[in-house]
Amino acid sequence: MKKAAFICIHNSCRSQIAEALGKHLASDVFESYSAGTETKPQINQDAVRIMKELYGIDMEKTQYSKKYEEIPEPDIAISMGCDVGCPFIGREFDDNWGLADPTGQSDDDFKAVISEIEKNIIQLSKAIRKQTGNE
Repeated sequence: MKKAAFICIHNSCRSQIAEALGKHLASDVFESYSAGTETKPQINQDAVRIMKELYGIDMEKTQYSKKYEEIPEPDIAISMGCDVGCPFIGREFDDNWGLADPTGQSDDDFKAVISEIEKNIIQLSKAIRKQTGNE
């Protein structure tokens, strides 16, 4: 099974949401990991709250902020967006989702980013299914 890594600088918000949604929506297609080039003491609390509200997912139960070196070597590496500076992970990214960081923004801003991540996870899942012949 392919391994997908969702990468941002601090591994506290967008990448954590992508890992959670990847596990929730596509665990039969790929393994989801998130990481950063730096870490934060905890996952963004607005992201945690809104993911619980929308999907019933408690990211703090199974996820924590970690560095890229701490996850398995991914087959697919996706940048969440380089608006805060693209992290260097020792290889090129397979895709850049170009998502704005909603930290400090409204719940509606968080929900818009979460919705984009959900759409991207579904598209990635479909692409991998097609690539592996498991449509």
